[in-house]
Amino acid sequence: MIGIMAKLDFMLFETPIGCCGIVWSDRGVVGVQLPEGNERATRDRVRRRYPAAQETAPPAEMRRVMKDIADLLGGEPRDFSYVTIDGEGVAEFNRRVYDIARTIPAGSTLSYGEVAERMGDRMLARDVGQALGENPTPIIVPCHRVLGAGGKPGGFSAPGGVDTKLRLLTIEGARLGEPMLFDRLPWATRTAR
Repeated sequence: MIGIMAKLDFMLFETPIGCCGIVWSDRGVVGVQLPEGNERATRDRVRRRYPAAQETAPPAEMRRVMKDIADLLGGEPRDFSYVTIDGEGVAEFNRRVYDIARTIPAGSTLSYGEVAERMGDRMLARDVGQALGENPTPIIVPCHRVLGAGGKPGGFSAPGGVDTKLRLLTIEGARLGEPMLFDRLPWATRTAR
């Protein structure tokens, strides 16, 4: 959890896949909330996760992050390496997993085992999956780009579960096999470049 002294703010914003939320402190992004059923449900989820956060107008750097998240969810390539994450209270193992996940470019994937291998021990694959399930900053830490063995989607703890994970991968033009499961759905209109 965030330290007692950290002041938290949040803002909801519209994206092509629904209303998202972002929570920040003076040290960086604390959390990203993917869409719930509607704006109220997203706001309620943010308030449950971060009860001390106050809804307020974001500073310029958070507006940029919000715009880039919306653009990515609309199918435009974006790089989030510039975003500072406030990882106070995040376990060291999880931080290492998130650092590796942030190196995976849009349209590409790694397996849980490959992330574990990059950490020095392929046997940590299950722990990697657990850490990604606790990711407070999806999209910025692209946990959706980490798959199970053999290209299986694995889990996804965001609203919508694996369907959301596959939707994000489709938006980014990732190919898990030909044809990709969701290519024929109306919101999956972009093709890989």
